[in-house]
Parts: sequence; C-alpha cells; structure tokens
Amino acid sequence: MVFVMSRPVYSLLAGVVLLVPFASEPAPIILGFNAQSSQAERDLEAKFRSIPEPARMRDMMQRLSARPHHVGSPYDKQNAEWIRDQFAAFGWDAKIETFDVLFPTPVERAVELVAPTTYKAQLQETTVSVDPTSGQHAEQLPTYNAYSRDGDVTGPLVFVNYGVPADYEELERRGISVRGAIVIAKYGGSWRGIKPKVAAEHGAVGCLIYSDPRDDGYSGGDVFPKGPMRPPQGVQRGSVADMPTFPGDPLTPGVGATKDAKRLAIADAPTITKIPVLPISYGDAQPLLAALGGPTVPGNWRGGLPITYRFGPGAARVHLKVKSDWSLKTLYDVVARLLGTTEADQWVIRGNHHDAWVNGAEDPISGLVAELEEARALGQLSKQGWRPKRTIIYAAWDGEEPGLLGSTEWVEAHATELDQHAVAYLNSDTNDRGYLGMEGSHSLEKFINGVAKDVEDPEAKVSSWKRNQAALILGGQADARGREDLHIGALGSGSDFTPFLQHLGIASLNIGYGGEDDAGIYHSAYDDFYWYTHFSDTSFVYGRALAQAAGIAVLRLANADVIPFAYTNLGETVKTYVTELEHLRDSRAKEIAERKKQIADGLFGIVSDPHAPTTAPHVDSLPPQFNFAPLLNAVDALSGAAAEFDKAYAAWRDRPPVMQASATASATKLAAVNERLVKAERAFLLADGLKNRPWFKHSLYAPGLYTGYGVKTVPGVREAIEQGTWQDVDGEIARVAATIQREAALVRQAAADLASVR
Repeated sequence: MVFVMSRPVYSLLAGVVLLVPFASEPAPIILGFNAQSSQAERDLEAKFRSIPEPARMRDMMQRLSARPHHVGSPYDKQNAEWIRDQFAAFGWDAKIETFDVLFPTPVERAVELVAPTTYKAQLQETTVSVDPTSGQHAEQLPTYNAYSRDGDVTGPLVFVNYGVPADYEELERRGISVRGAIVIAKYGGSWRGIKPKVAAEHGAVGCLIYSDPRDDGYSGGDVFPKGPMRPPQGVQRGSVADMPTFPGDPLTPGVGATKDAKRLAIADAPTITKIPVLPISYGDAQPLLAALGGPTVPGNWRGGLPITYRFGPGAARVHLKVKSDWSLKTLYDVVARLLGTTEADQWVIRGNHHDAWVNGAEDPISGLVAELEEARALGQLSKQGWRPKRTIIYAAWDGEEPGLLGSTEWVEAHATELDQHAVAYLNSDTNDRGYLGMEGSHSLEKFINGVAKDVEDPEAKVSSWKRNQAALILGGQADARGREDLHIGALGSGSDFTPFLQHLGIASLNIGYGGEDDAGIYHSAYDDFYWYTHFSDTSFVYGRALAQAAGIAVLRLANADVIPFAYTNLGETVKTYVTELEHLRDSRAKEIAERKKQIADGLFGIVSDPHAPTTAPHVDSLPPQFNFAPLLNAVDALSGAAAEFDKAYAAWRDRPPVMQASATASATKLAAVNERLVKAERAFLLADGLKNRPWFKHSLYAPGLYTGYGVKTVPGVREAIEQGTWQDVDGEIARVAATIQREAALVRQAAADLASVR
C-alpha cells in the first residue's frame, strides 16, 4: 500500500526536483497551532528529527526477522516480548494484551495434474544458498492460503485470468462454464480472497492462485537471488477469508476474542471460503496451464510463461487437497502509552504490525523498526522534560497477516473507550525506497500534506511533498501544480487502519515510502533480511524518513492547540464522489443496454447464473433516474460549514497572544472545541452499517465487496448501482446524506465555538 512510481518517471523527476533545495522557504504556521506555539513545536521537532538512526533500524530488523514469526510461533511471542521491553526501556508504559483467535495452519496439501499427463506440484520454496534464512523450513509456514475450507476435489481445470467478476463475464461470452471445475487464477487484479469467492459463486469446486511472471517474476527483472523479483518456486501466501464482510477473528465478529468470548461454530463462520484454495508458484503452474485445451485467451489474459495460454477445460484434470489444523492461537499485541498532560483523555494512536507470514523483513519489519525509532525518540524527549498534551499510544499488532486480527480484536475489546477518547490513528506497514504514500481520512488531508512538506526525501534532497508533486505533474495530474494540497487516496482495507476508521469512525492515515524498488518476494520465504539489505532501502535512510514523518505527525496531533482537522478538502472530495456516482449511473445504463443488444444478437454463449451476486451484467432492467438531491444538498451544507470553520480557525490563529488573565478561559473554550472535533469522523457512521455487512459502518470509505483491499467510496450507493439493486439506491443516498448533514452540523458548531475563543 504505497505510492508507486516507475523508474522512467523518476529519472525525469530527478532533474526537476533537485533544483529546489529542502527547506528553502520560511516555515509556515503549523496547522492547529498559532504563531507562538508553532515555533515551539518546530523547535521540538528539530530535536526529534535528529534522533532516529538508520543503523539502529538495521540492527532491529536483523533481530526481528531472524526467524519465522507467524501467529502462534515461538518467535512471534519472543518478538512481542522484546518489543515490549524496548518500549519500556524508552520510557513508555508498555504491556502485552492477548487474544485467542481461530488461525488454521496446513496439515495436508496436494496439487496434482492427473490427466492427460501427470505432474505433482512441489508446493515448496527452495533454499537459496546465499540467503541465510531461506532454508528454515522446519519453522516456516508451508505455502497455503489461510481460512481456505478443507476439501479433497478433482475436476477439469479452467483458466480464469485474475478471477474477478469481469473475467467470468468474458468466459460467459465464450460459452465456458466453471461449474464443477477447479479454476486457476493469476494473483493481481483484486485482493486474493475475491478469487475463490467469485469462483464458488459460479459453481467451481476448487481454486488455485499463482503468481504469473508477467506480473510478478522475471518480466520485471532478474529473479532472486540475482535480482529482486520472484523466482520460479516463490509463492505468495495470504489469507482468503472474506474480509470485506468483516475482518478479525472469524468466530467472534464484533467482539474482542478474549478467553471467555462467545464463539461461533467453525461451520457457521461466514468468512471462511466455500471451496478449497491453494497458492502455487509459477514453476508449479506452468505444467498445469500447458495441459489446458480450448481456445487461446485474448491478449490481455496472457501471462509471461513460455506457453500458449488457453481457457480450458479440455482434457486437463487436477486433484486438489487441503486439510488444516483449525485450533485457536494466541495473539500478542504490544501496547505502550506516553501519558499526556492537559488533554490526557484524548488519545493519538500509532500502529504497525509485527507478525509475518515467514521472516517478513519488508512486510512488516521495515515499518515496525521505524515505529520503534519514533518511540525511542519520543521517549528521549520525554526524559528531557517534554510531555505531550494528549496521551500517545503506540502499538505493535499481532495477526495482521491472517486478517487484521490483533488490531481488530483490540479495537472491538476497547470500543467504548476508543469512541470516547481516540483522536486519530496513524498506520504504517511496509516501507521501501521512493515516494511518500499518503492515504486516509480527508479531514486529515491538509494536515498530512503539511507533514510531507517538512520531511526531506533522503535521495532527492527536497521535501517528500515536493518530490511527490513533481512526479504527479510529470504524470499529468492537472491540479498538482496549482492546488495547495496534493490529493490523498481513500482507504479500502489491507492493513490495521480498517477497524479504527471503518468500524469506529476514528480519523485515520496510512503512510509509508515506496515505488523505487521492484519487489517480487511478497509473502514468501525470501522476504527476509538478506533480500531487504540487498534490494530495498539498503541504507535504511527511508526508514529514518518514515520515522521522521510519522513521528512529526504524532507530535503535531498530540501537541496541537486545535486538533488539526480541516474540512474544505473533505467537502471538495465528497463532492467529487457524488459526481462519480452520477456518472456511474449513466455508464451502467449504457453497459446494460449494450448487453441486452448482445444477447439479442446471440453473442453470449450461455445464460449467466442468476444466483451469482457479482456485477450488473446479470441485471436486465435499465437504472431509473435516482434522486441525488439529498447528497448534493448535504455536500453544499458541508462545504458551507467548512468555510465557516476555516474563517474561525484563521481568526483564532492570527490573534495576538492573550493576556494571562484570559488564558485560562481561552484554554477552557479550546478544550470544548477539541472535545467536539474528536467526534467529527464519527458523524459519518451508519448506525446499522452497510447492507449485508454491518460491521463496516463508515458511509464514505469501505473495501469493495468484490475488490477486497480496493476502496469503494460512498460504498452503499456505489455498490447498489454496480450490482443493479436499483430499489436500494435512493434509500442509500438518503442514509449517506444524513451522515454528511450530521458532519456539517458538527463542523458548524465547532466553528462557532472556536469563533468565541478570545
């Protein structure tokens, strides 16, 4: 989840950005501060900025990634205890919170081509002689997909490209059915858990997922160990639980998985797959794909293997067997606190996970070591006498890889406290060389832009913000040159921000550097210290940059006089979403009309399964004209309230320092403003959650039901239009509009409160 930029763009960019040195202009007043407090904050940040050390991060990565540390492993627990002790040594109040979750691990796995020839898949990543940890097979999790249902099936093989709904539409047009078949899909195009989900909906009995070298292998460069790309036997492990329904422990939806929690029966857990699934390497995939018959696939389906890609089914038949140990495992969340002073009951939360599928140097240790260096720096400042206004909580989550387990269970267990106290959540995950990726709540867009302007890119020697801006200009983004703030992306899922933002409505950000190193070791045994120190942020200077960016963000959130939310950018973004929805309605009408014409002309080979809840090609009726007026009116109300807040904030910021006699009264009024702002993001929550997945409550941001990690903005309305449930659209519009109106009312009242501060 990083900002990705190609090498050709970077080579052009270097000659542009190096013309402007970092920090060549006077520093503006920091958002949330006045002139006097802003200068004090900048002085503090200068001290903080100098503390993180790349060499320490390298040493910590080597220690934390020395052995496999998946959920339930001995080294996972040892790492958690070591991290806790580090926080304590830094001066934090640190402890481990445990949860007991369902985490299946494989007992039996088999993939065999049984006709027209035979081949038995290796299902094993090979040891690399120069890589000291790649051969720790006894401690490694085998290559598998967690939360795959057990099964022993044999059937014809069908190639389904990326296995997303659009690919099944292509199969349908060609008269190819997967009913009773085992499908083989490429990684990519969507989150992996969507592939078995859609396959099962179309009647498949099993699913194989492989990394095609065109997307993730030698097409991108030399393979490991000569280069960074995925080798022929490299396999992407990963969860296939239906996380767009809900993340976390499959047996305890909505409540923390404590020892006494009431649990569902495994057979009743809705997020476990309906068919067995296994990931395989492209070395194992090639003999299977080469055996396929049927017509050749179109150009956009072809991969990089030296074979003719065909749809199947033909004579190729495959046997797939998956059996797992379905026992509970213990999670170890490390949670550390630095108590605040005047507003200690407001919490700024920072997190990165510590578990991995294998050794996990890049994912997640590259982000975790930056977090630990931030904590050390903040602890050092605290020992020198500084204390934050607000309480700071740092967390190292366990169980992120199988399904955001540690963060979700902690959030569910502490939901009432978090609703009362949480100001914001700042997440990171992987960290590499390149550009500062920034995604999150758009009330924090202006804030994180300000942070990016104050952190130097260690290679370009300009601000991280300026480097991003230059890249966007070269990439053709029209408003990157003139807009005060760069747009940030909306958050879907795939990391630990999900329960904070989308379940509890806590304003959240996800940040991390990347885009300048080609990588092909994701979720494999080769994601280790050797790979990272040869092919990624080898000098750990981007680790230091992440520590500076995240640490400065935490400092500003914790120390600000006024919580640094800004709503003009939010209103502008939501208006864009409404425009997209209007256009989506028109494009859906065009698609359905075209499909009806194709059916009339006999261009579809078979009638689609009417029970497959995928996308709207299965809808026969054209969409009506929906009533977008409530949304448009709500956006106008939010934009007006945002303008009022900007005016009140500017007036407060620019006032001369108050006399001592009135300082206490001003502080009391500012505290009231902040108490209101803490709840601002909560206004977007839907009391009943999204339709058919009530765990997700945010009206603006959610992972797509058929995209997984990919975000669906205004998801209730957008997915009703995409899926053709026309009867739901106007009701969803009204529900979302009500949340935006609530937000507008809250912002307007906060503006009035702030205007009264003297």
